[in-house]
Amino acid sequence: MKQLKSILWQSALVAGCLLSTGATAEAKATVNHTFEVGQGTFLLDGKPFVIKAAEMHYMRIPRPYWEHRIQMAKALGMNAVCIYIFWNQHEQQEGVYDFETDERNVAEFVRLCQKNDMWVIVRPGPYVCAEWEMGGLPWWLLKHDDMKLRSLDKNFMTAVGRFERALAKQLEPFRLENGGNILMVQVENEYGSYAKDKPYVSAVRDSLRAAGWDKTQLFQCDWSSNFTDNALPDLLWTMNFGTGANIEQQFKKVGEMRPDAPKMCSEFWSGWFDGWGTAHQTRPADKMVQGIKDMLERGISFSLYMTHGGTSFGQWAGANNTGFAPDCTSYDYDAPINEQGAATEKYYKLRDLLQQYSDKKLPNVPKAKPVVPVNEFVFNEFAPLYAPENLPKPQAVEDIHSMEYFDQGYGSILYSCQLPVTQQEGLLTITEVCDFASVFIDGQLLGRLYRGNKFENTLRVPALPKGGKLDIMIEAMGRINYSKLIHDRKGITDKVELCTRIKGAELTYNLKEWEVTLLPFDYDFMASRHYGALDNTADKAGYYKTTFKVSKVGDTYLDMSTWSKGIVWINGHCLGRFWNVGPQQTLFVPGCWLKKGQNEIIVMDIVGPAQAKASGVVTPVLDGLHREFLPKDGFRMETNSKNKFERSQLVGNDAAPGAK
Repeated sequence: MKQLKSILWQSALVAGCLLSTGATAEAKATVNHTFEVGQGTFLLDGKPFVIKAAEMHYMRIPRPYWEHRIQMAKALGMNAVCIYIFWNQHEQQEGVYDFETDERNVAEFVRLCQKNDMWVIVRPGPYVCAEWEMGGLPWWLLKHDDMKLRSLDKNFMTAVGRFERALAKQLEPFRLENGGNILMVQVENEYGSYAKDKPYVSAVRDSLRAAGWDKTQLFQCDWSSNFTDNALPDLLWTMNFGTGANIEQQFKKVGEMRPDAPKMCSEFWSGWFDGWGTAHQTRPADKMVQGIKDMLERGISFSLYMTHGGTSFGQWAGANNTGFAPDCTSYDYDAPINEQGAATEKYYKLRDLLQQYSDKKLPNVPKAKPVVPVNEFVFNEFAPLYAPENLPKPQAVEDIHSMEYFDQGYGSILYSCQLPVTQQEGLLTITEVCDFASVFIDGQLLGRLYRGNKFENTLRVPALPKGGKLDIMIEAMGRINYSKLIHDRKGITDKVELCTRIKGAELTYNLKEWEVTLLPFDYDFMASRHYGALDNTADKAGYYKTTFKVSKVGDTYLDMSTWSKGIVWINGHCLGRFWNVGPQQTLFVPGCWLKKGQNEIIVMDIVGPAQAKASGVVTPVLDGLHREFLPKDGFRMETNSKNKFERSQLVGNDAAPGAK
């Protein structure tokens, strides 16, 4: 044990002393470091080195807070930072790259790590999972009907190669051979849970090397149960597992196959993520710390996923594949550094342990950012969601198409058509609802459908002796980020049918001749709606706006408990989604996005609030579950008719107006 601790202390000294002589963005390094796989250990500049990495995602942290979070990880006892690269953040339009705007400047994040003597592990995907929209893949890939994601599909691999080259160019100054601080780069991500396809994994490896990572240590991660399915002989193999796992068992198989290779847990899960409509997730601090101790005693490197989770601001929270289970906006993850960036009980317990494996006193824990309350305020302006002046010009199409067909990646989409005359009650079936639908006939709410409820895609329709106008508003809630279901198109993906009876015979109308209205997910659109004074009735779908005063700037948590479902913008920054089903009832508001004095807030609520008011509280509410607010399961009616008609084929009294 003493000998092993000596190696670990030596590795800490190497990390602290050698990295401080490395390059920064301001001055080129005079010393280039080496990192390689040695006999049972990693070697940094030829000396034994144990990686103690803190996973945190630059896109989930406001840019002004980046350095604070890096310093929090360093004070915890970590010597590296592990980051995912979210492809869909940097290439939101095909062929248009953004590595500079706000939180997208990944090179600046890596530079700040180097400034603070922290090594970096880069995980560029192309797929990353991370409870992030579509696992990090850009939505525009789904514009191609025949696109096969995470495969050797020519179009997919061409897009991957193009992006990896663009990313590598940004990070070129930070390669070790250029005096930088990037130790390793990951090839794909947990591919064994998706498919068995070594040629594809090999192609991603080759793409990374061709982009410029040919001198960098490449590795692949997976689970102990499936890593051999795609394991490549020339890559380092690392394992992923969480709190409470048996360390010996997790590394048993890889140890038998590669007894002399260094071992690493590339994701040791400190907690877990939350999904809308499910219980808040936590994991015991003592078990997490014991797991890390067990690894350090064996000289096993690790990356703690997450050390700081942060927030999936905007539309970037993804969805799990258990049916359809959208993730909450908060990515607190029950991590040692909480969503707001403050140290938790887990932090101090882990810090005590990691101090034992450091040859010098750890840095002081940085002060947490101040948290301030904001007095309750009420909204005084309102723009109705369905008012004609607030709806963009519709597009006319014959058949139903998903949102991607109309070149929109996020937000909401409104489908409208004329219903036929019917004399009896019918059944409306939407195939399929992606993800939350509000259905109206002649402006009256028929019902709401939620993809997360099993079988929910049907609603009863009353007799329509004069026909009627059907409106279906679909809110996209985040694409599935795990499994084959990442091919997750939004809106209505197939068709809408109305089943009814005519003189005892069952008929199904495949509805046609649609008008489609796009409602994008951006500040300019929200701010430019036609606002008027808000009357006493607040429970309306629409856009709510006001200003609120801040006398002292600091972080706060926006209490959204009186609202129903939608998104929030403050001073042009999107805080993310809210939903009264919980468990999350507050939204994190970074103080760096606020200003002393007046601040603008816009809330889009697609259902309507009970009360149009809000306040800032100093403690988040992440465990307020209210499943009673979920839409009830849709009505199901068995049908066995083989008589399916297009509307244009119907004749007689029940035909749609204008049908031939």
